[in-house]
Amino acid sequence: MIKTRKTAEITNIVIHCSDTPKGKHFTAKDIDLWHKERGWTKIGYHFVVLLDGKIEYGRAIEQIGAHAEGYNQNSIGVCYIGGAKGEDTRTEAQKTALKKLITELKAKYPSIKQVLGHRDTGSPKACPSFDAKSEYA
Repeated sequence: MIKTRKTAEITNIVIHCSDTPKGKHFTAKDIDLWHKERGWTKIGYHFVVLLDGKIEYGRAIEQIGAHAEGYNQNSIGVCYIGGAKGEDTRTEAQKTALKKLITELKAKYPSIKQVLGHRDTGSPKACPSFDAKSEYA
């Protein structure tokens, strides 16, 4: 069962990468399958940004994510396709889409105080393979 929350509890956006090879196309459906193979109920992210900048939905915003231990209760998880080997592989379309999505989320949920990279949450991973905290400050 997926727990829900009030949107007023959302204080962070956490940016992730799918840790997949540069230029290789994957979708939210693929990530949903990978997460289910790990035993999760469904995809852990709320949004997935594809190589062409298209944004696909994962979990509903009201559902607590499964993407950043210790931050799930109060964050929205956004994953872009790419980022393998700690390399920032974002396409220009992804960069534009991420910035637009973050701007829209901050406007819709004024309780959001900061944007973090997964690596800023205590994760030992390089994810999202760029300094999201500085880029989206």
